[in-house]
Amino acid sequence: MDLYSLIPLFPAFDLAVVAYTLLGAFVLQQVIERPNRLRPSVSVIMMHYRRDWMREFVTRQPRIFDATILDGLRQGITFYASTCMLALGGGLALLGDTAPLEGLADSFGVHDDPGLVMKAKILFILAFVVNAFLKFVWSHWLFGYCSLLMASVPNDPNHPTAYARAARAAEVNITAARNYNRGLRSVYYAIGALGWLVGPWGLLVTITVTFGSLIRREFASQSRAAILEGLSDPS
Repeated sequence: MDLYSLIPLFPAFDLAVVAYTLLGAFVLQQVIERPNRLRPSVSVIMMHYRRDWMREFVTRQPRIFDATILDGLRQGITFYASTCMLALGGGLALLGDTAPLEGLADSFGVHDDPGLVMKAKILFILAFVVNAFLKFVWSHWLFGYCSLLMASVPNDPNHPTAYARAARAAEVNITAARNYNRGLRSVYYAIGALGWLVGPWGLLVTITVTFGSLIRREFASQSRAAILEGLSDPS
């Protein structure tokens, strides 16, 4: 059975909440990643620090500290990618037997889903998990590129290519971090999408809370205030 034949199985409210979830995720990504002079997000602010990092890298001796930071970032990404693989395996196992989840949904008295509809909901959740995994893998790959670019930066700050190569390393570092953050947000969305297992109202509440949590952390958290303080040009 293809996707189009599944759509009539869902009430209009379910489809509306799913559309709200996907549209909200897309809009939030644009808002978080777009530079804003009035109120930049944590992700945008950190871009400036990453560029500062690469400028400092040119003159720092020895460079063991920078290698340690980069290694720590890649280890964190590996952990999240492995976690996504475990979650994906568990989700695929549930597709073979949705009876426990159907019983959970029935216990809430929200709806009476056939097994096929429950499987479609699990696939919706797993789509976010797969997206997160792919973002983490690409981020890990890009941090590897960044490490090679950093290794090519001359030790002499007076070398004509030193700061140019450091700047290119910074941009690759920023791209890697952007994909890492997208992967983390996709994990959040997967957790929020679990609410759909108990009905459209469950999804509406959990995904709205997820959006609110991400917005607060990017635009109104104490950590944001701390890293923004002292930054000369946060736009």
